[in-house]
Amino acid sequence: MSRVQLALRVSDLEGSIAFYRSLFGVEPAKRRPGYANFAITEPPLKLVLIEGDGDQPTVMDHLGVEVESTEQVNAATGRLAELGLFTQVENDTTCCYALQDKVWVHGPGAEAWEVYTVKADAPE
Repeated sequence: MSRVQLALRVSDLEGSIAFYRSLFGVEPAKRRPGYANFAITEPPLKLVLIEGDGDQPTVMDHLGVEVESTEQVNAATGRLAELGLFTQVENDTTCCYALQDKVWVHGPGAEAWEVYTVKADAPE
């Protein structure tokens, strides 16, 4: 199963967790200092909350597509490269408290997109 990821930088992490818990009716799938994520089944969404500065409004940090395997990341890398889009590959990288393989690409407005797979949980 693939799902879209939306990563938000929030000033009030606890307030944001409470809001999204209520909105989607699920508990966070992972919580770490300054970080939480929700694995939402319907609609299929990975919502990532990253603690930002306390006096700033919520902003989009980045977007992504979570896929099931490294093979799917590699296929996306090849497809994007064939389309002439600049890609940045990161294999065996630790991000969001998880070991991941991923590829990054930027949209026309400089918005960052990642296609990634989670290989294992990472310690705090």
